[in-house]
Amino acid sequence: MAANAEEREIQKSYWIKHSADLTVEAMMLDSKASDLDKEERPEVLSLLPEYEGKSVVELGAGIGRFTGDLAQKAGDVTALDFIESVVKKNESINGHHKNVKFICADVTSPDLNFPEGSVDLIFSNWLLMYLSDKEVENLAERMVKWLKVGGYIFFRESCFHQSGDCKRRNNPTHYREPRFYTKTFKECHTNDDSGNSFELSLLGCKCIGAYVRNKKNQNQICWTWQKVASDNDRGFQRFLDTVQYKCSGILRYEHVFGQGFVSTGGIETTKEFVAKLDLKPGQKVLDVGCGIGGEFEVADCTKKTYPYNTFDVIYSRDTILHIQDKLALFRSFYKWLKPGGKVLISDYCKSAGTPSSEFEEYIKQRGYDLHDVNAYGQMLRDAGFDKVVAEDRTDQFIQVLQRELHSVEKEKNTFIQDFSEEDYNDIVGGWKAKLVRSSSGEQRWGLSFAKKK
Repeated sequence: MAANAEEREIQKSYWIKHSADLTVEAMMLDSKASDLDKEERPEVLSLLPEYEGKSVVELGAGIGRFTGDLAQKAGDVTALDFIESVVKKNESINGHHKNVKFICADVTSPDLNFPEGSVDLIFSNWLLMYLSDKEVENLAERMVKWLKVGGYIFFRESCFHQSGDCKRRNNPTHYREPRFYTKTFKECHTNDDSGNSFELSLLGCKCIGAYVRNKKNQNQICWTWQKVASDNDRGFQRFLDTVQYKCSGILRYEHVFGQGFVSTGGIETTKEFVAKLDLKPGQKVLDVGCGIGGEFEVADCTKKTYPYNTFDVIYSRDTILHIQDKLALFRSFYKWLKPGGKVLISDYCKSAGTPSSEFEEYIKQRGYDLHDVNAYGQMLRDAGFDKVVAEDRTDQFIQVLQRELHSVEKEKNTFIQDFSEEDYNDIVGGWKAKLVRSSSGEQRWGLSFAKKK
């Protein structure tokens, strides 16, 4: 408790100091805040789930940069901050909105409470980074209780390092890795009086484009979560998160494919395939299954929607093998592409016919949905695409696997030193198994290219 009290006192002193001017520049801790706000605020608001006529709680509302916009659509808004002068400034700016209630309180206080299941949307912008890890965990659990079933939590944080150019003698902000927030909120569970269990489902996670464009900064990140009934059958996502793409697994893949890459061939195949797209400056690309590179958004591509005619190119590397209803996804791709837009997909495939029992077990264990190369091309045609080319690139796949395996075996001692002997054996054994399956003709590697009419 003493540590928590000290944390709150430090954060309060910090914000009393930086709230003296009560300006947008002071709140955003950036000399170019006014210009950034014009571009960034509409972007943030555009990412919110539907809240028209609904109950909204804004935590860490500051001087009300978002309060007025929220009030214009919401049924009611509770705007809360822990600095009294800041709350009064917000009220002076947005008090004419009769559906807004202004509260001065600390989000970590046990005295702050909302009735269980009463809130449709909890919104915060740059709040959690001013709480300790334990305070974030506790607040997350309380927010889940406050939400209605089907309600949403939206928050945005600075990750890794500060973004504003305001000079600070001391800075108690917690610039965390994004995975801390994802893990914390993903692990939230609550039960109602009837014993029903609820959790948070991640709907989206992306960086704020205004900061990418203006500051070359991808570390301004927002999350959208929805309160849902607990689903006990989450084995596939758990496998991806805790086995295939856990942190150590990604680092192992980078060692094989090259820094920044987690797909076959690394930079070599990436350059070859991207060259086929004839990309031009200003074009908009959707990279489905982007791995660890690019301006990112975390979302389920089978549930995510984009406006029609949004992208010039859709690009995907060895990802769609995880998707069961590929035809439905390809139809979405077709809608999202502009006329004349291109799609390029590399993916694991299989030979036509019935697989062996061993290969069938491998497919099942990995949760894959594999098709032969020609069937892949036909699904793109059935989705409406034109000029479809589906190539069997298995020979290239085998050559790349051999080269990667040789490189790992050559650097065995270094690999074991960086990871472990178990990790080394996993990688070498996995690559040798892929070589056996591919050389026998059972596992194939396909490259598909198509255009929208």
